[in-house]
Amino acid sequence: MNNKEEHEIMITFTKLFKTLKENGISQYSLYHNYGISRAQIQRLKENQSVTTHTLDMLLNILGEGYTLDDIAEFTPDTKEKG
Repeated sequence: MNNKEEHEIMITFTKLFKTLKENGISQYSLYHNYGISRAQIQRLKENQSVTTHTLDMLLNILGEGYTLDDIAEFTPDTKEKG
């Protein structure tokens, strides 16, 4: 089994796309108006790792009152250690 198969996704960004839609911000707008790269948008859609800089940019786009809880969800790893 390779690392990708062993790694369970613990942080997901489904909430981000729901929050963006509720605020009328499209993926196209993120790229075209706010400078979020298409590669970063794709990484978010696939729940891959992104930098804290990208998360900071997204929260600034959404504006005051939004936190990481509005754009990401953390699920603790339930696999036993050892």
